[in-house]
Amino acid sequence: MIIGRVFAIAVAGASLAGCSSFSMDSFKPAPPPVPVQLESTPPGADATTSLGPGCKTPCTVSVPAMEAGFSVTFNLPRFQPVTVPVQVIRNPGDFTTPASTIIEPSPVFAELKPAGPPPRVRKPMRPKKPKPAAAPAADSPFPAPAAQPAR
Repeated sequence: MIIGRVFAIAVAGASLAGCSSFSMDSFKPAPPPVPVQLESTPPGADATTSLGPGCKTPCTVSVPAMEAGFSVTFNLPRFQPVTVPVQVIRNPGDFTTPASTIIEPSPVFAELKPAGPPPRVRKPMRPKKPKPAAAPAADSPFPAPAAQPAR
Protein backbone atom coordinates (compact mmCIF):
# COMPACT_ATOMS: atom_id res chain seq x y z
CA MET A 1 0.00 0.00 0.00
CA ILE A 2 2.90 2.38 0.65
CA ILE A 3 4.14 1.86 -2.89
CA GLY A 4 0.76 3.05 -4.26
CA ARG A 5 0.89 6.26 -2.21
CA VAL A 6 4.45 7.03 -3.28
CA PHE A 7 3.50 6.44 -6.89
CA ALA A 8 0.46 8.77 -6.56
CA ILE A 9 2.57 11.55 -5.04
CA ALA A 10 5.22 11.18 -7.76
CA VAL A 11 2.57 11.34 -10.49
CA ALA A 12 0.97 14.42 -8.88
CA GLY A 13 4.37 16.11 -8.61
CA ALA A 14 5.20 15.34 -12.22
CA SER A 15 1.88 16.75 -13.41
CA LEU A 16 2.48 20.00 -11.49
CA ALA A 17 5.94 20.32 -12.99
CA GLY A 18 4.43 20.20 -16.48
CA CYS A 19 1.75 22.77 -15.70
CA SER A 20 2.64 26.02 -17.46
CA SER A 21 0.45 28.21 -15.21
CA PHE A 22 2.31 27.20 -12.07
CA SER A 23 4.91 29.80 -11.11
CA MET A 24 7.14 30.42 -8.15
CA ASP A 25 6.35 34.15 -8.53
CA SER A 26 3.07 33.59 -6.72
CA PHE A 27 5.06 32.78 -3.59
CA LYS A 28 6.98 36.08 -3.62
CA PRO A 29 5.73 38.49 -0.97
CA ALA A 30 4.06 41.68 -2.13
CA PRO A 31 6.39 44.69 -1.93
CA PRO A 32 5.99 46.50 1.38
CA PRO A 33 4.25 49.88 1.22
CA VAL A 34 6.52 52.91 1.28
CA PRO A 35 5.40 56.30 2.65
CA VAL A 36 5.71 59.14 0.12
CA GLN A 37 5.53 62.74 1.29
CA LEU A 38 3.72 65.10 -1.13
CA GLU A 39 4.00 68.90 -0.97
CA SER A 40 3.01 71.81 -3.17
CA THR A 41 3.14 75.57 -3.37
CA PRO A 42 0.45 76.72 -2.83
CA PRO A 43 -0.70 74.00 -0.43
CA GLY A 44 -4.11 72.34 -0.77
CA ALA A 45 -3.57 70.79 -4.20
CA ASP A 46 -5.09 67.41 -5.04
CA ALA A 47 -2.11 65.06 -5.48
CA THR A 48 -2.80 61.70 -7.17
CA THR A 49 -0.22 58.98 -7.78
CA SER A 50 -0.25 56.90 -10.95
CA LEU A 51 -0.51 53.88 -8.62
CA GLY A 52 -3.87 55.08 -7.25
CA PRO A 53 -3.50 56.66 -3.79
CA GLY A 54 -3.85 60.42 -3.45
CA CYS A 55 -4.46 63.21 -0.91
CA LYS A 56 -4.53 67.02 -0.42
CA THR A 57 -1.09 68.57 0.07
CA PRO A 58 0.83 68.61 2.33
CA CYS A 59 0.29 64.92 3.04
CA THR A 60 1.79 61.44 3.02
CA VAL A 61 0.50 58.42 1.07
CA SER A 62 1.58 54.79 1.17
CA VAL A 63 2.40 53.22 -2.18
CA PRO A 64 3.71 49.74 -2.95
CA ALA A 65 7.49 49.79 -3.49
CA MET A 66 7.37 48.67 -7.12
CA GLU A 67 10.52 48.10 -9.16
CA ALA A 68 9.42 50.73 -11.67
CA GLY A 69 8.84 54.36 -10.86
CA PHE A 70 5.53 56.19 -10.86
CA SER A 71 4.28 59.76 -11.19
CA VAL A 72 2.34 62.21 -9.05
CA THR A 73 -0.06 64.74 -10.61
CA PHE A 74 -0.93 67.90 -8.68
CA ASN A 75 -4.18 69.78 -9.48
CA LEU A 76 -5.59 72.96 -7.97
CA PRO A 77 -8.38 75.16 -9.39
CA ARG A 78 -7.09 78.25 -11.26
CA PHE A 79 -3.58 76.71 -11.48
CA GLN A 80 -1.86 74.72 -14.21
CA PRO A 81 -1.57 70.98 -13.37
CA VAL A 82 1.92 69.59 -12.73
CA THR A 83 3.11 65.96 -13.06
CA VAL A 84 6.30 64.91 -11.25
CA PRO A 85 8.07 61.62 -12.12
CA VAL A 86 9.21 59.60 -9.09
CA GLN A 87 11.93 56.95 -9.05
CA VAL A 88 11.92 53.99 -6.67
CA ILE A 89 15.42 52.78 -5.81
CA ARG A 90 15.55 49.42 -4.04
CA ASN A 91 18.69 48.33 -2.23
CA PRO A 92 18.45 44.57 -1.53
CA GLY A 93 20.90 44.75 1.37
CA ASP A 94 23.27 42.00 2.43
CA PHE A 95 24.34 40.21 5.62
CA THR A 96 25.46 43.47 7.27
CA THR A 97 22.82 45.94 6.04
CA PRO A 98 19.06 45.57 5.80
CA ALA A 99 17.17 46.07 2.53
CA SER A 100 15.96 49.61 1.93
CA THR A 101 13.80 51.54 -0.51
CA ILE A 102 14.54 55.14 -1.47
CA ILE A 103 12.01 57.47 -3.12
CA GLU A 104 13.56 60.15 -5.30
CA PRO A 105 12.70 63.05 -5.06
CA SER A 106 11.72 63.09 -1.42
CA PRO A 107 9.53 64.88 -0.64
CA VAL A 108 7.75 64.99 -3.99
CA PHE A 109 7.24 68.72 -4.54
CA ALA A 110 5.40 70.76 -7.18
CA GLU A 111 5.22 74.51 -7.65
CA LEU A 112 1.88 75.28 -9.27
CA LYS A 113 1.73 78.29 -11.58
CA PRO A 114 -1.45 80.33 -11.93
CA ALA A 115 -3.44 79.59 -15.05
CA GLY A 116 -3.68 82.54 -17.40
CA PRO A 117 -6.91 84.49 -17.46
CA PRO A 118 -9.57 82.87 -19.57
CA PRO A 119 -9.64 84.20 -23.11
CA ARG A 120 -11.88 87.21 -23.49
CA VAL A 121 -14.86 86.52 -25.63
CA ARG A 122 -15.67 89.43 -27.90
CA LYS A 123 -19.34 90.03 -28.18
CA PRO A 124 -20.58 90.84 -31.68
CA MET A 125 -21.28 94.51 -32.13
CA ARG A 126 -24.87 95.47 -32.69
CA PRO A 127 -25.71 98.40 -34.90
CA LYS A 128 -26.84 101.34 -32.87
CA LYS A 129 -30.42 102.44 -33.32
CA PRO A 130 -30.81 106.09 -34.25
CA LYS A 131 -32.36 108.11 -31.48
CA PRO A 132 -35.52 109.96 -32.42
CA ALA A 133 -35.10 113.73 -32.48
CA ALA A 134 -36.79 115.35 -29.56
CA ALA A 135 -39.09 118.24 -30.33
CA PRO A 136 -38.03 121.42 -28.60
CA ALA A 137 -40.20 122.63 -25.86
CA ALA A 138 -42.81 125.18 -26.83
CA ASP A 139 -41.19 127.87 -24.73
CA SER A 140 -37.65 127.14 -26.06
CA PRO A 141 -35.72 130.08 -27.53
CA PHE A 142 -34.21 127.70 -30.13
CA PRO A 143 -35.94 126.94 -33.44
CA ALA A 144 -37.01 123.38 -34.28
CA PRO A 145 -34.42 121.44 -36.38
CA ALA A 146 -35.25 121.20 -40.05
CA ALA A 147 -36.35 117.80 -41.21
CA GLN A 148 -33.75 116.12 -43.36
CA PRO A 149 -34.85 114.55 -46.65
CA ALA A 150 -34.71 110.72 -46.79
CA ARG A 151 -31.88 109.34 -48.85
